[in-house]
Amino acid sequence: MLEYVKLILEKVSFDKKLFEKELKKGLLTLVPDEVKQLKEWCYTKFGNIYRTILNKIFNRPQFT
Repeated sequence: MLEYVKLILEKVSFDKKLFEKELKKGLLTLVPDEVKQLKEWCYTKFGNIYRTILNKIFNRPQFT
């Protein structure tokens, strides 16, 4: 599932709202280890353009 979520995020990365929506959906399908991997990948790949969204989502208690 992790690779699938990454693929979707890459495809929707042109749109801020769609990116946030798909990130939230994707996180619901992943196990904790995959969430950690996705978090690292997201910050590396999209940290420069979507840092605010990433901080908002990954700083929730269930993802810290």
